[in-house]
Amino acid sequence: MDQQEMKVMTGKRAVEALVKSGMKLGLGTGSTAIHVVRHIGSLLKEGLLQDILAVPTSFQPLIACEEWGIPLYTLNSKEIGGTLDLTIDGADEVDGDNYCVKGGGGALLLEKIVAYASGAYAIVVDETKIVRNLGLRFPVPLEVVPEARITATGALERLGAAVLLREAVRKAGPVITEHGNILLDIRFTNPVDPAALEQDLNRIPGVVENGFFTRLRPKVFIGRSDGTLEIRD
Repeated sequence: MDQQEMKVMTGKRAVEALVKSGMKLGLGTGSTAIHVVRHIGSLLKEGLLQDILAVPTSFQPLIACEEWGIPLYTLNSKEIGGTLDLTIDGADEVDGDNYCVKGGGGALLLEKIVAYASGAYAIVVDETKIVRNLGLRFPVPLEVVPEARITATGALERLGAAVLLREAVRKAGPVITEHGNILLDIRFTNPVDPAALEQDLNRIPGVVENGFFTRLRPKVFIGRSDGTLEIRD
């Protein structure tokens, strides 16, 4: 399988293993998670799923839900009541402890709010996303209040991180998140403790949220190039 085929297979298999009619679902962002949304939409159209209540984590799954006729809600909706049965999302990196780095698509803030409001959590990735140590190969994003760009950068550099302001593509200037903030991407040269850093990074004034996801141990669905699916609990 090529990478795209791995993503499609993994998203479909996770839906078939986990999603049941009547669920309140968090639906994640990214190139693998979008196949979760599409397969749920297909099963709804076929009548094989019913009464799904979806909470998207960004405009990408929101628009896909609209296209597939998946009913949309927010965590604040009365029908949702601030809790979800399950969230399925992608990840930029997953280590051997099932800790993740997320936010390459710029939606880490709502992704974390939705994930941590869920009774069950699943990650769908292809095999290229599996790493020994987080934050060395793929940068860890932080959503930061624009006025804290310089002060937060200094604090991150003192922690040993290389810091880069994420620039927009086909638009001059930085990426602006859906909540009006900027993104700082940080990378480390030596292994770090992601669980400790998830807490420490959020103590920097002006940092809204960071891309380490360690407080939940998700079930991880890993698509392999030989066509097999590995499931890590």
